[in-house]
Amino acid sequence: MARILIPLPAQDYDPSEAAIPWKLLTARGHSFCFATPDGRPAQADPRMLDGNGLGVWKGVLRADANAREAHAAMVQSEAFRQPLRYDAIDASTVDALLLPGGHAPGMKAYLESARLQALIAAHFAADKPVAAICHGVLLAARSKRADGKSVLHGRRTTGLTKQQEMTAWLMTAAWLGSYYRTYPTPLQTEVESLLARPQDFDVGPPALLRDDPDHLGRGFSLRDGNYLSARWPGDAHGWALKFAEMLPA
Repeated sequence: MARILIPLPAQDYDPSEAAIPWKLLTARGHSFCFATPDGRPAQADPRMLDGNGLGVWKGVLRADANAREAHAAMVQSEAFRQPLRYDAIDASTVDALLLPGGHAPGMKAYLESARLQALIAAHFAADKPVAAICHGVLLAARSKRADGKSVLHGRRTTGLTKQQEMTAWLMTAAWLGSYYRTYPTPLQTEVESLLARPQDFDVGPPALLRDDPDHLGRGFSLRDGNYLSARWPGDAHGWALKFAEMLPA
């Protein structure tokens, strides 16, 4: 079975995008290790767990019951409670890499980490399975090959779409300001600029409802070789199960 690394920021990761794959892949016999900048357990974006400040959109935007239950179990696991430091990661001991997203300010230390970008580039060079979702796609896209181009240059990918990002921002900007805008440039725009062709970014079908174990067809993920991408927490169940198909048994 595979040993999967989930790097996380010190705070503000999306709980659905980390915990749902952790739960589904652990149930299939795979093991996990985690890494954070300082080697201390990461803290999820609290708003995605309790919905505080989301107003009338709480039921739509925060993690659903499946994700909250999975997250409560994940944070009690030994691996989560004893993460590695970013600078202590040994890529040779890891079979696969899973890159969650998140949009709150604490994500920037993760998204801008040169150490993680080098690790991701090494995984792509070794053709090891890599799964990225939401802003995890941005981290992958910022990771450079030896020729200086993105590891996603020449590949197809999806990720948080500009429509999704701007819609969430417009829904909450009156009281949350730029909470849903991690950077001034939308994720889709930056990722497209790093691809061989902008059309290699696939927005997928309309993201109207979150997927769940009984409704996997609601989600969308895109595989290109040993790279698997998805857009938002609503794709997480199907994305995780497709990743399972890519892992050594």
